[in-house]
Amino acid sequence: MVQTRLGDGSTIEMTEEEIKADIERGIEDAVDRAKVDPLSEDEIEKLTDIYTRPSKFVSVETGNELVLTFDEGSVKLKRLAVSIGRIPDLQIYERVFCSDTAELAHVDYSFKPVKPIVAEEQIEMEQALLSTVLPIYYGAMPNLSLYSQPDGAFPNPAELLPKGKIKEAREAYEGMMEHAIKDMVYVGSKMYEAGADGINFDTTGSAGEPDFLATLKATEKLKEKYPDISIEMGMSGEFVLGMHGDLEYDGTNLAGLYPHQQVKMAEKAGVDVFGPVVNINSSETIPWNIGRTVTMMKACAEASDIPVHANVGMGVGGVPIVETPPVDSLSRASAALAEIGKQDGL
Repeated sequence: MVQTRLGDGSTIEMTEEEIKADIERGIEDAVDRAKVDPLSEDEIEKLTDIYTRPSKFVSVETGNELVLTFDEGSVKLKRLAVSIGRIPDLQIYERVFCSDTAELAHVDYSFKPVKPIVAEEQIEMEQALLSTVLPIYYGAMPNLSLYSQPDGAFPNPAELLPKGKIKEAREAYEGMMEHAIKDMVYVGSKMYEAGADGINFDTTGSAGEPDFLATLKATEKLKEKYPDISIEMGMSGEFVLGMHGDLEYDGTNLAGLYPHQQVKMAEKAGVDVFGPVVNINSSETIPWNIGRTVTMMKACAEASDIPVHANVGMGVGGVPIVETPPVDSLSRASAALAEIGKQDGL
């Protein structure tokens, strides 16, 4: 018997045959949902091998190491009650965790609340850059929901849609998008001018395709102003929720797009690094979840002309839904995505 986990993080035991069968079921689910090619038999065997090894920690073969980028880096340790300040936090990522990039972020982690304090964030960015060597992004979420009542000026579409007020909900989304684009471009510009090595739009699409479209347009505007700016876009889910239902980008309806389709929209907007997401089903096993994860991520990498850094951890990328991911699942997912999922980074 082999020890593995469910998607909620609890440990279970399975036979090698059961693990392989669940991997194959996960692959079938990904093929059915995302309409992508399945993994080959050799890839299934290699994935099964990674998930049936008795060792607690699994790594990649020498030469298959990937770039590691981090979102919300200067806030995550604080969430674990390690309150040492954002700059020492970034130094730990650089000098202890061996990160390839780091990210300065405000605790609110959305562009709207950062706007009034952007001058203070510029000072912090300048000091962070003087105290570190690795590239530092400034990151936040588009978080379109903050632009609706009670936090914003527009009626809340979540209240309008159940009442059948489709037209009013769409108009609210469109107004929210305009304000969000302005805030993302404003904050992104200020932080880039302060020396940030790039801007990370994290958890893109959390409010559906209006959120995704606003971020694509903000990316366009930033690239027009600063052609050399590096922009990373991390998604919030494996497919784009159709909250508006009639929004297009470059002639493509955004609702329902999966990672291999999302990345093409990001490319057209000017994104430099794309972070796809595949969600965890907490009721299924981790072998089932990794089967579908690697299948969708591989299709995304094959479709992409820009670097693809899969989101891995805390309920995405084949890792259980827990605050601090268990190393057995995290290391296996990382190895699988590097060697089979064809990712450029994590």
